[in-house]
Amino acid sequence: MKNRIANRFRQIVSGSPDGRPDWVKQIAIGDDVGLFGVDSPVWKVHGDIATLVGGVRALLLQAAHPAALTGVAEHSRYETDPLGRLAGTSRWLTITTFGSTEAIAREAARVNEMHKRVTGDYTTKQGSTSSYKASDPRYLLWVHCAFTDSFLQTHLEFHPEFADGDEYVKQWSKSAIGLGLTNAPRSMSELKSVMDDFAKRELAPSTHTANVVRFIMKPPLGSAPLLFYRFLAKSAVYSLTPKQREILGLKQVSKGWVVATSTLLALLSWTLGKESPSQQVARERIARIAGSVI
Repeated sequence: MKNRIANRFRQIVSGSPDGRPDWVKQIAIGDDVGLFGVDSPVWKVHGDIATLVGGVRALLLQAAHPAALTGVAEHSRYETDPLGRLAGTSRWLTITTFGSTEAIAREAARVNEMHKRVTGDYTTKQGSTSSYKASDPRYLLWVHCAFTDSFLQTHLEFHPEFADGDEYVKQWSKSAIGLGLTNAPRSMSELKSVMDDFAKRELAPSTHTANVVRFIMKPPLGSAPLLFYRFLAKSAVYSLTPKQREILGLKQVSKGWVVATSTLLALLSWTLGKESPSQQVARERIARIAGSVI
């Protein structure tokens, strides 16, 4: 029973029942630690089970920008293959976190190639029509900040003792360089400042908002997975700001959802094991480089 639950969960998140899709092999290649390291704040945050909530929050928060939302609505396969989109996002995050610089460069090249096709027009907060492309620095900045803020805030939500927020933001800024973003925030205060600027100038609902948010909150996962997912989604909503929820058309939820989710995540962590297969492969690579077991 335990193995069946673990395999089903890994299938949903990574696309493979053993948690080792083909792309995990990329994490094994290379002869360096990567951008971070086993004791880094990035490993601590992204290696924690709370990233499940952070991932949902990131998808919601990205949807608060009309350009990002239009890109998802017009170019994503989220409706026909929601698990495929989730696995694709997990792939980039995981390889960039745990891979060598060689593996990260390969993954960045793959994502950059995909970004070339993501272009179009959208309606701005002011009501005018403007063009967007995924490779635009401003668009990249928003997506990066939405990810960074979401994973950090949800980690703090479940681990309030975490004191390395500034270092996490600084370290994770390196992840965006390969995608063409060189001005990512490097501290919590700078991240907040950039997020506030986006909220003031650009964040707004659009004609796609209701449909996309509804889909994120209730994807077609089946009854049992959806029940678990509901706790993740509610906890994600709890950590959004009132203004962000207003843009997304979401209501505040009680902290009881967060408390219950914390218990569920602890049970899931016990079911899956202390570390993901990706982390294990990364440790094996680093041990090989160092010539000793880590």
